[in-house]
Amino acid sequence: MKQLDKIYSHLDVEDRIYAGWMEKNYFHAEVDYSRTPYTIVIPPPNITGQLHMGHALNNTLQDIIIRYKRMRGYNTLWLPGTDHASISTEVRIADEMAKEGLTKKDIGREAFLERAWKWKEVYGGRILQQLKKFGSSCDWARERFTMDKGLSRAVTEVFCRLYDKGWIYRGEKLINWCPKCRTTISDAEVNHEDMTAFLYHIKYPIENTGEYLTFATTRPETILADTALAVNPEDERYKRFVGKTAAVPIVNRVIPVIADDYCDMKFGTGVVKITPGHDPNDFLVGERHNLPIINVLNDDGTMNENAGEYAGMDRFECREKVLARLTALGLFVKKEELTHSVGVHERCGEVIEPLIKLQWFVKMDDMAKPALDALKTGKLRIIPERFGKIYSHWLENIRDWCISRQLWWGHRIPAYYCADCGHIEVARSRPEKCSKCGCLNLTQDEDTLDTWFSSALWPFSTLGWPDETEDLKYFYPTNLIVTAQDIIFFWVIRMMFSGIEQMGEVPFHEVFINGIIRDSQGRKMSKSLGNGIDPLDLIQDYGADTLRFTLVTGTAPGNDSRFYYERMDANRTFLNKIWNATRFVMMNLGDATTGQTPVGNGLDRSALTQEDKWILSRLNTVTAEVTQNIEDYEIGLAVQKIYDFIWSEYCDWYIEMVKPRLYNPGDATRGAALWTLKHALITALKLLHPFMPFITEEIFTSIQNDEETIMFSKWPEYDEGLNFPAEERAVSLVRDAIRGIRNLRLEMGVHPTKKSRLRVVSEDADIRAAFENGVPYLKSLGFASEVAVSDKIDSGEQNVPIVVQGATLYLPFAELVDAEKERERLTAERDKLLSEVARVDGKLANQGFVSKAPASLIDEEKRKRVKYADMLQNVEKQLEALSV
Repeated sequence: MKQLDKIYSHLDVEDRIYAGWMEKNYFHAEVDYSRTPYTIVIPPPNITGQLHMGHALNNTLQDIIIRYKRMRGYNTLWLPGTDHASISTEVRIADEMAKEGLTKKDIGREAFLERAWKWKEVYGGRILQQLKKFGSSCDWARERFTMDKGLSRAVTEVFCRLYDKGWIYRGEKLINWCPKCRTTISDAEVNHEDMTAFLYHIKYPIENTGEYLTFATTRPETILADTALAVNPEDERYKRFVGKTAAVPIVNRVIPVIADDYCDMKFGTGVVKITPGHDPNDFLVGERHNLPIINVLNDDGTMNENAGEYAGMDRFECREKVLARLTALGLFVKKEELTHSVGVHERCGEVIEPLIKLQWFVKMDDMAKPALDALKTGKLRIIPERFGKIYSHWLENIRDWCISRQLWWGHRIPAYYCADCGHIEVARSRPEKCSKCGCLNLTQDEDTLDTWFSSALWPFSTLGWPDETEDLKYFYPTNLIVTAQDIIFFWVIRMMFSGIEQMGEVPFHEVFINGIIRDSQGRKMSKSLGNGIDPLDLIQDYGADTLRFTLVTGTAPGNDSRFYYERMDANRTFLNKIWNATRFVMMNLGDATTGQTPVGNGLDRSALTQEDKWILSRLNTVTAEVTQNIEDYEIGLAVQKIYDFIWSEYCDWYIEMVKPRLYNPGDATRGAALWTLKHALITALKLLHPFMPFITEEIFTSIQNDEETIMFSKWPEYDEGLNFPAEERAVSLVRDAIRGIRNLRLEMGVHPTKKSRLRVVSEDADIRAAFENGVPYLKSLGFASEVAVSDKIDSGEQNVPIVVQGATLYLPFAELVDAEKERERLTAERDKLLSEVARVDGKLANQGFVSKAPASLIDEEKRKRVKYADMLQNVEKQLEALSV
C-alpha cells in the first residue's frame, strides 16, 4: 500500500492518472473473437464546437456505460470522432474572411477549401481534447472525421448505390432556404422563434359577383405568387364560392376558389390564400389540386421577375409597397398585432424562406419501412419508450430527403453533367467521358451533400466500410447510441435506415435518450440569457469526478435536470469523505495482511460480527440494485444508491460501529473488522468507478497491490452467500434506536458529552438479541453509560420513552434535563401540534376546499394529519412519563 496525501486534490490527481491511462493504452480495443464486443460510437461533435454542458452530460453517460461494460468483461470500443459540419464551419470561416474584407467569391472554391482544412487542423480536435479532461475512455487511436479519406469514400459509395437503385433523384421541390447563406438547410438547422408581427386582412374580388373573400396573412408580399383561394368544403358560408374565380390584385391573375380540408373554419376568416411556391402546407394543397407553382423570390431574398414592378426589391420592402398598393385599391381591410413562430436559420439568424428549388433528394418510402419495423419487432429499443412514438411518427409521415447544399465545405455530389447532351453521370470517380455521347466536357455538380448524409453512415463507415474489415465484422452492429431527443429523426433514424440498407442489419440495438441540463431556475442555458456554464471551468475548480457525479445525480432517461452549484459543493464534500474514510482504513490496516480473500475462503466466517454481516449484506443488495439500474439506464438511481451506501451506511455507521474493535488489539474480531472494512471499501470503489473514475483509480491502486488498475477489475456481483437478512434487520433496528436517542437528546438540549443509562424493553426475543449484540454501538453512538435489555420495565423512576419497531427505549429523565423545563417545552410543543391537527381537520372538513382543491393538495393535507398525529402521540407519551 502507498500513502495517500492528507487532502485530496483533483489538480494533483486527474491529469496524472489520465496520462497514465493513455500511456498504457487502456482504452484501445482489438478484435478478439474469444470475447464479446460492446461498441458505442460517439455522436460526433462539430469541428467548430466548444464543449458545453450538453456535451458534458452526454459523454459522461457514455463513459459510465463503457467503463461499466469494460469491468463486466466485455471487449469495449468507444469510437470517437468529429463532424465537418458543413454550414456551421463555412459560416465561421466566411466570418473570419469578412474581417479581412474577403468573400468566398473573391478567393474561389479551391482557396476557400484550403482555408477550411487549415481551420480543421487548428480547431477540429479541440472538443475531443476537452473531452479527455472528463476522463472519457475513448479509443483515441481510432478517431475518425466525416471528411477523412475513408469516410468520404463511404459517402460516395452510398450515393452511387442509392442512385443506381433509383432512390436518389434530382427534382424541384419546396425546401428551406436561407437568403443570407444562400443554401438549402435541413429542418434541424431551423430554429422557431416567437416574434411580434402583424396579421394583415386582405380581400380579393370574386369575378362576376360583386362580392369579395377576405383572408389574413403575415406575408403580403407572397400574394404575388398566389394560385388559389381555399375554403373548407363543410363551411356553409363559402360553399357558393367554390368553383368560382378570384382576381389577384396588382398582378391581375385569375385564380380558382377551391375546397380543401386543410382550411380551419374556426380560424380567422376561414379563407386561406394558397401559395404553393412559398409555403409547405400550401405546397401540399397545390399538389392535391394540381395548382401551378410560382416563385417570386431570388436566392438573396429580393423579388424576382415574377414580382413584376417589384423585381429587385428586398422582400420586406416589397411587403410595405404591396400593402400601400392594396390600400390604394381599397382591398386592404385591417391589420392586427400577433406573436407567432417564425423559422430562422440557427447559424446566422436569417428568416427562412420556403422555396421551390431544383435539388437532389433521397426517396424515403422503401427505406423507412425497415427502420419502422426494427422498432416494432424489438430489434431496436428506445429508452425511455415514449420517444419511440416520435421515431415512429416521423417515419410514418416521412417525406423525401433533400440532400444537396449550396456550400463548398463538404462532400461534393458525385454527379457530372455533359456539356453536349446534358446527360448526368453519377460515378465513384470522375468519368473520362460521357457514357451517352462520348463528350469529354464534363462538369461536376457544384453542390455538396447535407452533413447528415455522412453522419448517417457513422456506425459502419467508421469501422472501415465499404471494405469488409475485421473491425466491421466484429464490432458491427454497435450496441448503443446515447443522444439528445432533438436529433432522434435527424440522426438516429437516418443511421437506422442507412445501416439496414447498406449492412443488412440495424446499426445499434439501443438508443438512450438523455435530457438537457438547465440552470437552477429551469431555463435552457443560452448566450442570450447569459446563464451558460463552461464545464472546463467547473473541472478546474471542482474536478472532473465532482462534475460527472453532479451531472448524473437526479437524472432519469429522457428527462431534463437542473444544475446547482450547491450540488457541486456537496459532491466535492462526498469525494473528501471517501478520501478521509480510506485514509482511516489504511491507517488501521497498517501492515496487516488483509487481502481480498472472499468470505468463506480463508476468513473464518464465525469471526464476522453482526455489523460486519450487516454491511456486507447491504453492499450485496446495493451491488445487485446498482447493476440493474445501470442495465436499465437509470443512472440517477444508481448514483444515489452508491452515494447513500458510501456516505451513510459505510462511513457514518459501519466505520463508527467498528472503531471500538479497531482500537482494541486484543479483540478476537479485529481481523474480521479490518477485512470487512477493506473489502467493502474496494467493492464500493468498483461500483463508483464508472461515475468517478479518477479518485477511485487513485485509491484502488493505493490500497491494494493485486491489480494495477480498477478499470479492468471485475465488476462486483451479487453473492447469495453474503445475504444476511436477519443481521440487516437487527442493525437497522439498532440504527433507528440510535437516531431516536440522538433526536430526543437534541430536542431536549442535552450536551453530547453527557451520557445516561439506557433501558431497552421488548417482548420479542430476537429483538432483544439484536439490542444485546448492539450494546457496544449503543454506548459509543447512543451516548449510553450502560445498557440493560429486558422483556419489561422494572424501574419506578421517571423515564423518557422512545418507541421503535417492536421495542421501547427508556432514558432516565433526571440524568438528562431539568424536569420542569422539559415539561414546559413539551407542553408548548403539544399545544402547537394540537393547533396544527385542528387546522388540518378544519381544512379537510371544509367542503369548499375539498370540492375545489386538486387531489394532490388534499392528499398532502391528509399526510400532514398523520404526521402531526404521530408527533402528538409521542409528545404526550413523554409528558405522561414526566408525570410518573
